[in-house]
Amino acid sequence: MTTQMTTPTLDPRPAGTAPVWRDVCHYTDLIPERGACALVAGVQVAVFRTFEGDLYAVGNLDPFSGAQVISRGILGTRGGAPTVASPMYKQVFDLRTGVCLDDPGVALPTFPIRRTAEDRVEVALPDEHRS
Repeated sequence: MTTQMTTPTLDPRPAGTAPVWRDVCHYTDLIPERGACALVAGVQVAVFRTFEGDLYAVGNLDPFSGAQVISRGILGTRGGAPTVASPMYKQVFDLRTGVCLDDPGVALPTFPIRRTAEDRVEVALPDEHRS
């Protein structure tokens, strides 16, 4: 079974530059509707698996509290969009875009994420986070 899912993001790399994918965990290590935090090239990334099996990766830093807690948020939906609510002050973020639905001027960074043929989960970071 080969499934590849990605989180939509704006890719700042020049055309033709391949992303550097970094291994995070086995797909079955992610509990549906629960988040996990992964340290990817020195960046805390909140990784989520929905009941439907979709994968999302966003920054773990809550922009309202300054705490690294987004991976502990509550998953849900709003207007058909998959969301995570911060466990601190309960702002809700769209997992596809990172935009805060309660304050659209604030957003979490989003990262491309995929499931490999070997059933591994990988995340790619922008060039400035590569090491």
